Amino acid sequence: MQVTRRGVLTGAAAGGGLLVAWWLMPRTYRTPLVAASGEYVFGAWLKIASDGVVSVAVPQLEMGQGIATLLPQIVAHELGADWRQVAMEPAPVSGAYGNIPLAQKWIGLWDPTFSGLSDGTDTMMAERFAGSQRFNATADGTSIAAYEMPCRAAAASARAMLAQEAASRWGVSWEACEVADGFVTHGDNRATFGELAGAAAEWTPPDPPPLRPEPLREAPLSAESEQAPAYPRLDLPSKVDGSFRFAGDVRLPGMVYASIRHGPVDDSELTGFNPAGAAGIKGVAGIVKSKRWLAVAATTWWSADAALDAMKPRFAAANPVSGNQIAARLDTTLRGGKAFPIAETGFGGEALQRVDIARRYEVEPAYAAPLETACAAARYADGRLDLWMASQAPEQARIAAARAIGIAAEDVALYPMPAGGSFDARLEHDHAIEIALIAKELGRPVQLTWPRRDELIRSRPRAPAWMLLGAQVSRANPGAIDAMRLRIATPPAAREFGKRLFDNLTTTAAIRETTGKPDPLACEGAVPPYQLPAVLVEHLPTEIGLPVGRVRGNSYGPTIFAIESFIDEIAAKYQREPLSFRMAMLGSDVRLAACLQRAAQLAGWDGGADQSGQGIACARIGEGPEGARIACVATARQGEGGVRVTRLSAAVDIGRIINHDIALQQIEGGLVFGIGIALGNPVKLRSGLPESTAYGALGLPTVDDCPEMRIEFIASEAPPSDPGELGAVVAPPAIANALFSATGLRLRRLPLLSDGI
Repeated sequence: MQVTRRGVLTGAAAGGGLLVAWWLMPRTYRTPLVAASGEYVFGAWLKIASDGVVSVAVPQLEMGQGIATLLPQIVAHELGADWRQVAMEPAPVSGAYGNIPLAQKWIGLWDPTFSGLSDGTDTMMAERFAGSQRFNATADGTSIAAYEMPCRAAAASARAMLAQEAASRWGVSWEACEVADGFVTHGDNRATFGELAGAAAEWTPPDPPPLRPEPLREAPLSAESEQAPAYPRLDLPSKVDGSFRFAGDVRLPGMVYASIRHGPVDDSELTGFNPAGAAGIKGVAGIVKSKRWLAVAATTWWSADAALDAMKPRFAAANPVSGNQIAARLDTTLRGGKAFPIAETGFGGEALQRVDIARRYEVEPAYAAPLETACAAARYADGRLDLWMASQAPEQARIAAARAIGIAAEDVALYPMPAGGSFDARLEHDHAIEIALIAKELGRPVQLTWPRRDELIRSRPRAPAWMLLGAQVSRANPGAIDAMRLRIATPPAAREFGKRLFDNLTTTAAIRETTGKPDPLACEGAVPPYQLPAVLVEHLPTEIGLPVGRVRGNSYGPTIFAIESFIDEIAAKYQREPLSFRMAMLGSDVRLAACLQRAAQLAGWDGGADQSGQGIACARIGEGPEGARIACVATARQGEGGVRVTRLSAAVDIGRIINHDIALQQIEGGLVFGIGIALGNPVKLRSGLPESTAYGALGLPTVDDCPEMRIEFIASEAPPSDPGELGAVVAPPAIANALFSATGLRLRRLPLLSDGI
């Protein structure tokens, strides 16, 4: 008889017993770190060498967001290490590093049958899943929530073990020893970490770990501050001198380099190519064809790519869609599709007795378009696959590669590499499957790099959304909102993504499995941050014929754009000043109120008067007292060269700040990303293919397009929150509102200049 987790749970529930079964029982995982010569392992998170260097394991993908500095910084503070002696190394995929908060948030994606039974059950299931499935994924800004306490506990244990060894040598109580700046001291006694590490690693740490009274905290600085960071980024020197290694830098003996061509849509089929076309190109080492793609390997990547051009692969695609067809499907669904209530607050939908103002907002698909295209290196020999790649979900990539070539996942070793940007593109693992097949076919090490064309046509953009917002306005207090309803026509993007990631389905199968199903994660951010008497959010699932996925900001981008534009339109119609109008609706959210006030001060807010070119918007990512807040004032003008954003002023509350410099970088980068979303060019699809696959055709902001920025953080006692998405979601509505102030034109589609101005 085969016993399954679901069977045990179902049987327990049906029999009236406890739902907690063997699958939910706690597990422990062995330490995955391996000590090099002169190193000593202190649990799963750090090693200390005889020269005093502290190496911290980082189980999250470093893709520019600074996690390779943040986690070592937490360890250094708790341990008492000197920052100059701290290093990091990518952690191997292991159950010891399960991302429990992300597993719990995504529980509806990996176990929709049993999610939502109770908060306690969801938490236990997430803990078990994250460990047993080695779910080390990097997404949704959960890194600090997932790993701060494990890092602190590991560092506190190591600190106690160092103190225990020092105390045994000096004949004193270990609790009386001080550990700071890489030394353990007691009176005149003094020893370095390196001197103690070997013997200290044999001690048993106290349980529970003796955490320091206060966690790591950096004070917010003024917008004009040029203070040097206390903890400079660990990866900065190597990125400056070019020694920082990405997947594209991997070199193996006998390696060849592969390029690839895909069809216009995911279920395209390769119908033919001309092998003789590559005959005159030197260095061609092999041709690998699949049902849906064609790859060539050569002694240089340029030769491989040129050979593919010369071979002119041909593909047949069934029912490729155009941009106009996608828009038509969204429009039809918004007008008459089946609606599923996703969220209700206050009096809910029953409170909306009439609609005094209604507006429609349209958001085009948004592409991640990271500078680094998909790249991986692989070696297949003796039934084992070694894989070097950047992945936000490394275990899922490892499993997919193993299945593709018919070996066990345990026979795949994945060496995590950093990414040159991702914006969630590296949650997908198509290139892991492809390089596994290519490496096995060629029988030699190979490095696969997607051309820019294929990065664009194979990426799954953030889902488009057509949204209809309606409000009932108080007759006693004109402009005050009594009730709001949001109808969102968009694909069930999170469900579709989950089917690809966790069930290893093709994109076509994932769309088929999720068509018509409501998806709360596809509508995140649709509940406004304002305390309104009644709100109803409805999802109208729409099948658009285009695979969609995750891109920076995810569904918060469209929903916040629509809400903040709508709030501005209501304020304008009823002649309410936009800042005070928002402030009056915030209720008890003093953190967001402080952000709005400070952003207005930084910008010299003039009330958004006509022709001023100033627009304001705010956003909250996360619910309740936790989560991150931001308010932004954009200043824009229209000139001979088109629309230009001249200044962005933002006030941000991300709770307790761990690294001010990195948080500032993330807000700045997010705002620039948001400028690209707002003012870039839409990707126009024709017969399933973008009309242009050139990177420059995306209209992404250049250095010259980046405006003056004044950014300030608000001091906060809230738990730390991720700053990475905030700027990306608040900039588009702030810019749209600024353009309305500057020109009198209300632009309700993203990108804002999709239809000109």
